[in-house]
Amino acid sequence: MDTALNILYLVPYTPTPIRTRPYNLIRALVRRGHAVTLATVWESDEERETLRRWAEDGVRVVAARLTKARSAWNCLRALPTRTPFQAVWCWQPNLMTRIPDIPTPYSLLPTPFDVIHVEHLRGTPYALALKSKIPLVWDSVDCISYLFEQAAHGSRSRLGRWMTRLELVRTRRYEAWLLTQFDRTLVTSETDRRSLHELTEQSKPQSKIQNPKSKITVLPNGVALDYFTPGDEPRDPATVVFTGKMSYHANITAAMYLANDIMPRVWAQRPDVQLSIAGKDPPAEIRALAGAREQSAIQNPKSKIAVTGTVPDVRPYLRSATVAVAPILYGAGVQNKVLEAMACGTPVVASRTAVSALEVLNGEHLLVAGDADPFAEAILRLLDDAALCARLGSAGRRYVQQHHDWDAVAGKLEAVYGDVLREADYGS
Repeated sequence: MDTALNILYLVPYTPTPIRTRPYNLIRALVRRGHAVTLATVWESDEERETLRRWAEDGVRVVAARLTKARSAWNCLRALPTRTPFQAVWCWQPNLMTRIPDIPTPYSLLPTPFDVIHVEHLRGTPYALALKSKIPLVWDSVDCISYLFEQAAHGSRSRLGRWMTRLELVRTRRYEAWLLTQFDRTLVTSETDRRSLHELTEQSKPQSKIQNPKSKITVLPNGVALDYFTPGDEPRDPATVVFTGKMSYHANITAAMYLANDIMPRVWAQRPDVQLSIAGKDPPAEIRALAGAREQSAIQNPKSKIAVTGTVPDVRPYLRSATVAVAPILYGAGVQNKVLEAMACGTPVVASRTAVSALEVLNGEHLLVAGDADPFAEAILRLLDDAALCARLGSAGRRYVQQHHDWDAVAGKLEAVYGDVLREADYGS
């Protein structure tokens, strides 16, 4: 895009490297010459420091603190209504009071912003409350209803099953309605685009929602290729790593499946293998997997498991592992953990669900496995074949370079902005 835009970017959580999509898209948009105002909430001193660094990097920041008490109060108020908890969880009215007062460097423009970009279902209340005539782009990221449908039956977290079942009906209705409120909706995969479209088809008899199929665009996730790179140090001889935010119910389910179903099959043939579960906020059931180290490894395979909790940098774990795994049983969108491991040149074994949004080829870019037996066999195959590990590691790195460069993704986002701006001109 030749014209620099003034973008209001609403995110219902502080963009950090862990929240890779807004973090990298904003960075790429600024590099490409656009002016970005980030409106968001922060929950910790660490996040507040991150926002300070955003301001130093040339992003105008408008932020307010969101406490757990505020989120709980939001949900309590929503309980007797038809609004899902997801839509109110991050609501902070103090943030809304600050957005209209943002000065604009483009004083000749009739409005302070060219486009308003809002991420996730949790962020939509902010964009809707602005009641602005400025074009609105909603980055849904994933179809939350599709995710909840899977979690309601497949989650190994009792809390996860209960919450998703409670939220499912509300979320279906709300997501279908949201599609009528924005000029364009973005998702990370064709599966999510199709799932959102199906929601509108199901809701037509009740709400007469117009078909928004043409307004749903797939914008894939990328990888920070200058950050996630192969390392120079030799890899550990027999280490399997699983990464991700461990408080997320789909990751909890995957980690339990990995530790209890897959790895015992690996240990039966290779008792020397170590499993590392690296990620933020593991719940009690995940932390317990690393317990009872006083027993022998053969008697208690769980002594072979390390649970790191929050780590300052996940790259050392990816770079040192023999194999990265993604045994995702259910999910939506693009699995960043797969892309990040491939970018680090680490050979990957993934479930079909984990790669459903990618254009990867089994045996060429990574290994794809189904149930616990073939998954364990794929891990063992890589542990015993250094040449295959090297070939898949190199091919995986080339794949993300070709298909998931954040700058290229930002270029596609610019094209979306251009489309909605032209459509707004035609409708005026």
